Amino acid sequence: MSSAKKPNLDHPVFAIVKERFPGKRFRATEFRRQSTLIVDPQDLHEVLAFLKSDSRCDFNFLSDIHYVDYLGYPAKTVGRFACVYNLLSLARDDRFFVKTFLDPSLPTDGIADDPALYLDSVTDLWPGAEWMEREAFDMLGIRFRNHPDLRRILLWETYPAFPLRKDYPLRGRGEREMYRVLDRTSS
Repeated sequence: MSSAKKPNLDHPVFAIVKERFPGKRFRATEFRRQSTLIVDPQDLHEVLAFLKSDSRCDFNFLSDIHYVDYLGYPAKTVGRFACVYNLLSLARDDRFFVKTFLDPSLPTDGIADDPALYLDSVTDLWPGAEWMEREAFDMLGIRFRNHPDLRRILLWETYPAFPLRKDYPLRGRGEREMYRVLDRTSS
């Protein structure tokens, strides 16, 4: 007899979202008893707003936003980049993930403004998302419509690439060579 648990795809939020958005396409996954709703990018903001405001869901806290580059991933994915919103209902102590996939339409080896790598900002729902979205822009090149201050947060404004993309060279593209080396006597 196997002791493996069945996927928890009966999480009540799945049914609530499906009922509220009958014409939209959703997918659901469960891993280690953590439920994830996968939505299309154009529906993301509307679904997140519903999950926050509906009293049956009440996901009033955005714990984190994770970003994934699936380049070279062995399994087929819907898109190369994923944004995963880690939501928490403080009243119920219930964690829920919402994921969306983005697939670039331009080569990803530069800093081109790819129209396929845009999402609507959720700073109007959770003001704390401002820095998380800026990090996604800075490191992966994902841009957010209606963001109040979308600019680089870790690198300088003219940095020529997005270093957390998997096609970015591990040793960089010569950025380090332009700095003067400091030793103990010159610092």
